[in-house]
Amino acid sequence: MQGFILLVQNIDMSDKNAHSKSKTYKNYKREEISKSRSRNKSHKDENKRSKMESRTPPLPTRRTSIEELIKKRESLKQELKKIAKHSEGDLTTKPLSAAPDKHSKSDYMNNMQSRKRHKKDLEDSNIARKKPMLKDPSPEHTGDFAQAESEDEEALIEKSRQRRKLLLEKLSTSNSGGNAEDRMYASSHKYIESRNESINISTSDSKPSSKQTTDMFCETDDFSTKKGPDNVTQDNTEKDNLQLTDNWDDSEGYYNVRVGDEIDNNRYIIKSILGQGVFASVVRAQDNNDGNTDVAIKIIRNNELMHKTGLKEIHFLKEIKQYDPENKYHCVRLIHHFLHKNHLCMVLESLYMDMRGVIKKYGKHHGINMKALVSYSRQLLVALRLLKKIGIIHADIKPDNILVNEKKNVLKLCDFGSASKSDVYEPTPYLVSRFYRAPEIILGIPFKHSVDIWSTACTMFEMATGKIMFTGSSNNKMLKCFMDLKGKFSAKFIRKGKFKDQHFNHANNFLLHKKDEFTGREKVVEMNNINVTRDLHKELQKYCKNPSENSDKKILQLRDILDKMLILDMNHRYSVTDCLRHPFIQEELQK
Repeated sequence: MQGFILLVQNIDMSDKNAHSKSKTYKNYKREEISKSRSRNKSHKDENKRSKMESRTPPLPTRRTSIEELIKKRESLKQELKKIAKHSEGDLTTKPLSAAPDKHSKSDYMNNMQSRKRHKKDLEDSNIARKKPMLKDPSPEHTGDFAQAESEDEEALIEKSRQRRKLLLEKLSTSNSGGNAEDRMYASSHKYIESRNESINISTSDSKPSSKQTTDMFCETDDFSTKKGPDNVTQDNTEKDNLQLTDNWDDSEGYYNVRVGDEIDNNRYIIKSILGQGVFASVVRAQDNNDGNTDVAIKIIRNNELMHKTGLKEIHFLKEIKQYDPENKYHCVRLIHHFLHKNHLCMVLESLYMDMRGVIKKYGKHHGINMKALVSYSRQLLVALRLLKKIGIIHADIKPDNILVNEKKNVLKLCDFGSASKSDVYEPTPYLVSRFYRAPEIILGIPFKHSVDIWSTACTMFEMATGKIMFTGSSNNKMLKCFMDLKGKFSAKFIRKGKFKDQHFNHANNFLLHKKDEFTGREKVVEMNNINVTRDLHKELQKYCKNPSENSDKKILQLRDILDKMLILDMNHRYSVTDCLRHPFIQEELQK
């Protein structure tokens, strides 16, 4: 029993020893770990310190003083002066002969070597100059070095200028038959000078001293021009430009007409220029194939739209010629058409002048005489009757499109560029010239042959008085002029218009567009009542030439026919047949 108790006590003691040993081992471990951590931390701090210390630049061991820098600068100046004197002495002491000799070649080689040495010295001086500048970059020293450098460059520029002058004089006096070595020597000098020019060593005031030679690298364009068979010259005058084959047209597509030109395989020779319109130019020419007779050639503008218009006019003229083979109905006759340098050309019978020229020459302030007026009005209405029979609306009757012969007893209607078939209607408010434009065109109402009757009435009034009948500056003002003579439009007629809203309101009152007298802005004035302010009979009496008892009767007849040709509603307006039956046309003027 005692033995068992001792055994148990021994076991307890061993357990206690083991437990105490484990505690001491754990404490030992903790101490070791804390020591290792402290060592690692100390190593890291040392590494950081070493890195920080390595980044810090070392202090300079030696500094160059300002006195040393000034001494170096003075020595460099002395060396540069010696080099400059040596190079100038080589150029001035040894004169150049008429041709390059051996001594000059040796001087050239020595000069090249001295240039290389000078270049190397400059590089060394630049290196020596840069080193102290890094350590003491004060503004005072940098300014001194820059001034020294600029003085050196000026010396080099002056030296190269002197050399260039001497070389040019030598080249100008040298013979052209030198050997290959001499030529190579001279060309090498020129190459050196060209390189100096390319890096801007020489200045702009340097000029060649001899006018016999030309320096291609010279700043001025003082080149001698020697005329020879290989020289190419160009005269930019307008006359010569017109002779170029690719300069037939002007900027607007009109053909550049020149008197004396032969066109259509030399069949026609242009004699004079008659005029120019929107669509074409008109010239008088001589037909060599028809006994040298005169013809009028209408040269259409080089434009796709104008070309199509010209083709349409040719079609109408051919149709008129077919219906009038004997040329009795006073429409201009088409003889021939062709294409000349992309211009459609129409050859027409030649007439003397247009009606506007007749009015200006014979009736400027009082109109033409009554007999001529009756004759011209009859012929014009005969032409309109033929057009109505064919179904053509001229749509541009005015004095400019009416021609007379040299005797001034025959009238012809011309210019069918705006013509159209009566069954083709395209509403446009700008058809026909504005002073001769009918009201249905302005309002956008489907029109018929009556538009030509209205234009003919305006033309007859102008022939009788020498004055334009309606002179509105716009379509709106033209409507006001119509109502001043004929009164207000009917509501039924206004409602048919496509463009009525531009000129009338919902109550059919006229809206006059005019400028305010004070502000100058456009304003619209509604007019409820429009009074007639013009008397057609008084105007005709005022302007008609030499009124008498017989002519007064014709004036009354003229007023009556014009009054019926100018009815606002086209459905009530006189037709061409009614006009031809009127007493003004039928009855001859009694003497």
